Amino acid sequence: FAIRSQAAVFDISPMIKYRIAGPDAERYCDRLTLRDVRRLAPGRVHYTAWCDEDGHVLDDGTLFRLSTDVFRLCCQERHLPWLLDSAIGFDVAVEEETDAIAGLALQGPTSFAVLKAAGFDGVERLRPFDIAELAHEGGAVILSRTGFTGDLGYEVWVRSDHLRTLFTTLREAGAEFGLRPFGGRALNALRLEKGYGSWSREYRPIYGPVEAGLDRFVAYERPGFVGREAALRGRDEGGRLRLVTLALEDVGADPSGDEPIRHGGEVVGWITSGGYAHNAKRSVGLGYVPRALATVDAFEVDLLGRRVPATRLPEPLFDPKGSRMRG
Repeated sequence: FAIRSQAAVFDISPMIKYRIAGPDAERYCDRLTLRDVRRLAPGRVHYTAWCDEDGHVLDDGTLFRLSTDVFRLCCQERHLPWLLDSAIGFDVAVEEETDAIAGLALQGPTSFAVLKAAGFDGVERLRPFDIAELAHEGGAVILSRTGFTGDLGYEVWVRSDHLRTLFTTLREAGAEFGLRPFGGRALNALRLEKGYGSWSREYRPIYGPVEAGLDRFVAYERPGFVGREAALRGRDEGGRLRLVTLALEDVGADPSGDEPIRHGGEVVGWITSGGYAHNAKRSVGLGYVPRALATVDAFEVDLLGRRVPATRLPEPLFDPKGSRMRG
């Protein structure tokens, strides 16, 4: 993969995007999301998720704090009616800007060099999860040091009518650094070797944050966020399930979702998503098993009529310490 050795670019424009602004924007976002938004400084972005009143995960995404009273929420699904209903009683304006804002994810170890060559001054000052607002070739740009590949990477957000110019600039500047485009299947392979869950597969409104491995992002001590009481019960009781990452024996086929997971010959869970992690050269599946089996090492997965041995991965196949992202 070019992305693990050089750099690659991916269109993230289809992400659903909302602008949240007003005197109560912080309080509003703090009520809806699981992280402590009061700790998110202007010029920073964090990964978060949100729950329904029953403590089930409704979606996950990133929350940008563009200024004291202005946020941008990027996620997978359209939630505008729910967001507007939730805004009642808050001095805040919520507006969808999906069509107006486009973006490119530039990922890989030479992505920094590509941005410098493309004229993005100040990129060297960005720490992980920092945001920079700047002008570039006549268009306003929001540059964030974020991504979904587990590698050094950035996301560049522009007006939709500036996307072609941005892509051309990056392509030309990146030629000497091995820049290549990549798509959704490559992204799937990359996130599997990092053990990253994805919306509608690992994260759905039938799992709680503890079960989905998202509880480390929940600021439980805050009063009043949506689903708090249920989330607290889930934390204290432990939940029924746990999300695990499995490496399957190579049989020339890979799991994709809904394949049974067995232990001791009995079906105990199911694969939620999977595929071949080309960089790690392993067949990988993510799935749910009972909490009592979450530390077991050996399973089997039903695949094409066979029971394929599968080993639980206690840490990601790629860069388990996360040093590449912070490099």
